[in-house]
This record gives sequence, C-alpha cells and structure tokens, in this order.
Amino acid sequence: MTGQQHIVSAFTEELEQLSADILRMGGLAEAMIRDAARAVVARDTHLAETVIERDLEMDRLETEIERKAVRMLALRQPMASDLRNVIGVIKLVGGIERIGDLAKNIARRSIAVAGEDNRTALRGIERMGQAVSRMLQIALDAYARRDPVTALSVIEQDDDIDSHYNSLLRSMLVFMAESPDQLHARSNFIFIVKNLERIGDHCANIAKVVHFIATGQSVRETESQNRLASE
Repeated sequence: MTGQQHIVSAFTEELEQLSADILRMGGLAEAMIRDAARAVVARDTHLAETVIERDLEMDRLETEIERKAVRMLALRQPMASDLRNVIGVIKLVGGIERIGDLAKNIARRSIAVAGEDNRTALRGIERMGQAVSRMLQIALDAYARRDPVTALSVIEQDDDIDSHYNSLLRSMLVFMAESPDQLHARSNFIFIVKNLERIGDHCANIAKVVHFIATGQSVRETESQNRLASE
C-alpha cells in the first residue's frame, strides 16, 4: 500500500467511525424521546430520572464527536463529498444534542404532572412521542444509507406533527380553562407538547442535512429542479 493509499484508507476509517458515533448518539436520543413520553403517560418518575441522567452521556458524545470532526477538518483537509460528510456530522451532532435536551425537559415536566389525570392529553402525548421518535429513527436510517428520498419523506412528516400539535394544544387549553386554580400545574402539559413539536422540527432539520450530505444540494434546490423537470 502506498503512502497516499494509506492516507485515503485511514481517512475512510475515520469517516466510518464518525458515522457510527452519530448513529449511536442518535439511538440514545431516540430512546430518550420514547422513555420521556412513556414517563409522562405512565407517571413513572423513576424512568423520568433515568432520562435526565442520560443527558450527561449525550453531552459527552457531542463533545467527542465534534472534537473528532474538527480534527479531521484540520488534519485531512477533505474535499467534495468527504467535506460534506464531515461538515454534515458537525451539523447533525448539534441537532441530535438539542433533541436530547428537549427529551430531558419533557422528563422533568413529567415529574411535575405525575399527579394529573387527563386521559386525552396523555393519549395525545403518547401518540406524538411515538411519531417524533419514529421520525428520528427514519432520519437516522436515511443517514446510514445516505438516502435522500427517505430524508425527504421525514421532512414531509413534519406537517403531520404540526397538525397534531395544534389539535393537542387546543385540547390542553380547554383542560386548563376547566380548572383555572390549577393553571400553573397544568401548563406543564403545554410545555411537554411544545417540546415534542420542536423535536419534530429538529428531526426535519436533521433530514435536510442528510439530504445535503447525500446529494450536495439543499432540499430547496432539489425541489426547484424537480418542478422545472415536470414543466
């Protein structure tokens, strides 16, 4: 193996390790979403505490992955698609970390609403939690396969999440109006639902980054080209 071949091989291995790290971090975020929503529905304060504790591992992974990516940029000076992959990792790690923060916030709020009984809210939160967890799972799968079509399907799902959020928010406001003396306590439900909606937004943003990594184009550029081709 020549020196140049060795450099290329080492760089490829480092990229593969970065991808594996991103998928590991994403899997942790996915589990945090699922367990945070379950903690709300089951009123499981112990589960909520474990979600909060897992955020420390999320922060550790973020720091480690960013350090590796910056080192690769500085030492390898990658070009073209390799550069997209490394820059994409830096963008992805930030989005996944924010999802972890939101899941942690949901877990904290779940402790505050453990004594509340609103079956409509709990069912809605359960469905919404499953939906955004699934969005992240599909986005990570698209990243693993560098699949821009699957990435676009994740972005399209965000409209459904927004619709679900608006419907659930109206239900929450009615719930709060019924007991104005418990306004502060019940407002935690609104924060939980809002955090789930924001997780959906971050999943869509992650999918946009995946699309860029795979194609070298923004989603807007691809959509514009598709419209021109169909005219």
